[in-house]
This record gives sequence, C-alpha cells and structure tokens, in this order.
Amino acid sequence: MLAVSTLSTPLVGSRALKGAAGAGPEAGDLPLSFDEVYEAHFDFVWRSARRLGVREGAIDDVVQESFLVVHRRLAEFEGRSTVKTWLFGILLRVVRDHRRHLRRKEPHSMRPEAPTDPETLAARSEQGPHERAVKTEAVRALHAILDELDDEKREVFILAELEQMTAPEMAEALGVNLNTIYSRLRAARQEFEQAVSRHRARDQWRYR
Repeated sequence: MLAVSTLSTPLVGSRALKGAAGAGPEAGDLPLSFDEVYEAHFDFVWRSARRLGVREGAIDDVVQESFLVVHRRLAEFEGRSTVKTWLFGILLRVVRDHRRHLRRKEPHSMRPEAPTDPETLAARSEQGPHERAVKTEAVRALHAILDELDDEKREVFILAELEQMTAPEMAEALGVNLNTIYSRLRAARQEFEQAVSRHRARDQWRYR
C-alpha cells in the first residue's frame, strides 16, 4: 500500500501530483495588483517553499518574507517573464538565505520532518479516510525523496516535474543558462528514479 511504489518521474509530472496553479494576473495585465498576485499565487509560493525543504515551523515566515519582497518590487516587474517565474526567483533567494541561516546557526534544524502539502490539506474535506491516508503517504514519500537531491537538482526537478515549467522559464527563475538547466534536470531525473527504487525496496522489505 506504500505510495512510494507509485512514484516515478512521469507520475510526479502528472496533474494528479503537481496541482493546478490557478488562473491569475500575468504579464499582459500590467500594472499588477499586489492583492491579485497574492490571491492567485499564494498556494504556489507556499507549496514551492515546502518542496524546497523549508520546515513547517518556518514556512509562514519564509512565505511572508517572500511576499514582502514582492510588495517592494512589484512596480519593477516588466512582464519579461511570467509572474510565477518571477515569484519563484524571489522565493528561491529567500529560501537560500533561510538555508544558510539554519546551517550556520541551527544545523539540527535541517533534519527532515513529516511534510504538509497544501494540495493534501485542500482535498481532505473531499476525501474519505483511505484516500486521505494514501495521498498523505504519497506526499511524505515525495518529500523524503526530494530531500535526497542536492539543492540545485531539487530546484530544477520541482519546476520541471511538479510545476511543469518550460526550460526557458526555469532558466529565468534560477538565473542559469539553458544548457545548465538540461544538464541538471537530466541528473535530477536519474537521481530521483534511483531514490524511488531505493524507497520501494525498503518498503517491500519492511512489509514482507
């Protein structure tokens, strides 16, 4: 019954796990309203922060800091990228600063924890106990596997497989060239599949 047995790169890239970002203001809607950006993209920023490894106890602070930056810089947004790409770039810088702080001041805080995912929370009222348990386990397995990737591979994997961004969008969000994106994504997919195989083998051994 372990959900890790269902995880693979194609499945993780499917709409079932990536979730819908929802319609929102985009480059053609300039000038952007902060309230509209916040309403349309809060879930994207929250789930991206969790998938990037921010602990649940720090998630609110990281998301709040990200939107404070958005508020300060919104007038600078020129529509050269999508709003989501621009937001992820801001979030990523906040998350990297957060990681550096933890590694320097509180190294014990980098230990993995049981993950929460907004997609799971939103669907709980619509699911039965079995469905909730299966999806919660799938999220747990996904986050555990993401924790095995280094930061660079984790970032590109999240954007490609969970958020379905294009290579140019990822290059813009991460501030690297296309060749680097392709190289990191190829390595990330390979490591993800290897991690899935390891988790599946451990699960099979545990429940036999």
